[in-house]
Amino acid sequence: MSTRAGFVALIGEPNAGKSTLLNRMVGAKVSIVTHKVQTTRARIRGVAMEGDSQIVFVDTPGLFQPRRRLDRAMVAAAWGGAADADVTVLMVEAHRGVSEGVERIIEGLADLGQGRKVALAINKIDRVPSEALLGLSKELNDSYPFAETFMISAERGHGVDALRGWLAEVLPEGPWLYPEDQIADLPMRMIAAEMTREKLTLRLHQELPYQLTVETEGWEERKDGSARIDQLIYVVRDGHKGIVLGHKGETIKAVSKAAREELEEFLGRRVHLFLQVKVRPNWLDEAERYSQMGLEFKDGNV
Repeated sequence: MSTRAGFVALIGEPNAGKSTLLNRMVGAKVSIVTHKVQTTRARIRGVAMEGDSQIVFVDTPGLFQPRRRLDRAMVAAAWGGAADADVTVLMVEAHRGVSEGVERIIEGLADLGQGRKVALAINKIDRVPSEALLGLSKELNDSYPFAETFMISAERGHGVDALRGWLAEVLPEGPWLYPEDQIADLPMRMIAAEMTREKLTLRLHQELPYQLTVETEGWEERKDGSARIDQLIYVVRDGHKGIVLGHKGETIKAVSKAAREELEEFLGRRVHLFLQVKVRPNWLDEAERYSQMGLEFKDGNV
């Protein structure tokens, strides 16, 4: 029996549910999920098996109007993921409808050229009545020739199996790209850093998280089977360092505890997590930080 394998890019506006869908498709948490927008920075790949097909998901940053260098790198990564993929899935939030952002994305899809397999996934269908869904589907399909349309709830799992089954059928024939038991091609160091950044994002004031980054500086395997993980949290101002630490260190302790517990569950063993906060005013303009996040460092506009 022939096998199939290929890359599927999930694109959409920030907070459209791409990370939630990826995690549900893969069956494990490989992309951070928060209620704050623009939390996905790197093109995180999750690997899902469906019959004889291996689906490699590229979870791209949300597409939005870029303002800063980091924004431009994130948007470039998203379009790069769509351009390189065998299949693209545009995710649209049912209750937000056809926003200006969605219109811009559809224009961008048209610019990528014809002959692409692009599916439409209308997400969060439980938030609107069914007649509104039909109208939204028609409006979107009138604006772009989608290969298929799926009504899903990534959070609850509704419609996800149908989408995964269709993707498995349309991927090109060929050998699998990763071992059968591998769920992501990110190094564990980056997954660990993303988990800590998620806890910071959830805990801190909404303006701060986009001005910090987390790097795993050290990873030591211990004889008792546990792991010691040392991470650096970079912020751009002294005042931010105080916010991350919190009163008497309460915030950083809570973040460390939550991140350690999730890492232990993910790895299936004990973890000793040590966090340090450092002020690095220009990290948003350092090429090295971008390569750590899997993003391209570039000047000018996208």
